[in-house]
Amino acid sequence: MNPADPIALAAALIRCPSVTPADAGAQAVLADALAGLGFAVTRLRFGEIDNLHARIGDGAPHFAFAGHTDVVPPGGGGHAASAWSSDPFAAEMRDGKLYGRGAVDMKGGIAAFVAACADHLAKAPRHGSISLLITGDEEGVAKDGTAPLMAWLAERGEVPDFCLVGEPTCRERLGDVVKIGRRGSISAAITVFGTQGHVAYPARADNPAHRLVRALAALIAAPLDAGSAHFEPSSLQITSIDIGNPAGNVIPAEARARLNIRFNDHHSGASLDAWLRATLAQHAERSVIETAISGEAFLTEPGPAVARLAAAIAAECGITPALETGGGTSDARFISRYCPVAEFGLVGDTMHQVDERVPVADLWRLKAIYGRILADFLA
Repeated sequence: MNPADPIALAAALIRCPSVTPADAGAQAVLADALAGLGFAVTRLRFGEIDNLHARIGDGAPHFAFAGHTDVVPPGGGGHAASAWSSDPFAAEMRDGKLYGRGAVDMKGGIAAFVAACADHLAKAPRHGSISLLITGDEEGVAKDGTAPLMAWLAERGEVPDFCLVGEPTCRERLGDVVKIGRRGSISAAITVFGTQGHVAYPARADNPAHRLVRALAALIAAPLDAGSAHFEPSSLQITSIDIGNPAGNVIPAEARARLNIRFNDHHSGASLDAWLRATLAQHAERSVIETAISGEAFLTEPGPAVARLAAAIAAECGITPALETGGGTSDARFISRYCPVAEFGLVGDTMHQVDERVPVADLWRLKAIYGRILADFLA
């Protein structure tokens, strides 16, 4: 297989059914391609997850690509795999598009940056270092992937000077969006305790549903903020309210709710955790709250590196990309603790959907963009 051909490599990766946390041979395909280009490849296993680090060169500047080989199940979104028009792991080509789970998110992106590396390394003279940081734990709990991989790099003194994550970032056409940051995320599970009783005798009971509703009303009473220079306003969303009471004449003993906050750089996970607990305590003394912070807000400030990235994209696509921070979380949140990071990849309109697919022309164009970025950063 020619590693400079992003279509062949993307198809080979798609044919590995690496539904998270399984690897199914995907990283072996990648390791073989990179070793053939002269990269020193290290396979790393954290917990039950396969990860891969590859590097060529040992000097500065050190530019890294990052991505993941794991994918969501083919029947994601409530659809059966049989709803696909072809086998989701067959990597079928038709109508100028490559079909398969992971074609967009993000085996196509990985194939494009490997192909770009192949072309770049074929040119002389060579300058600086290139590395690839590949995890198999992005679509899962993200505990044994990029986070420990970055810690491992830091221990070895191999943290890159700049990292580009190949997540699908574009909205309508290739080149229209670069992510220079992401919002943080905190989830909370609330349980309010009361005293069960008959609805006709409320004085003998304590209705936890009333206390929970008042607490939730206080949490959503006012916006958390009005946004910041590079972030939209933070958003609190209640995702469930559960009482589980089958009897219409019984005041329940417990009431539960779940919520999530996507927050900007006005907040931290710790500050929002404290606010949630204080607000709940005001309205429901007998309660517990469990929180989980899956990532902090981060930003790579627009500057020379981001400008060079945007210029390389504009040169290939004819449009200047918007610099955005919206959407969900990504593994860039772990990388941002160590070095500047941005995200740029394919149009994400079919990711996680039935019949996920990518135009072949976009894969070749993405390869060209990544090649230009390499040439600029390693000049």
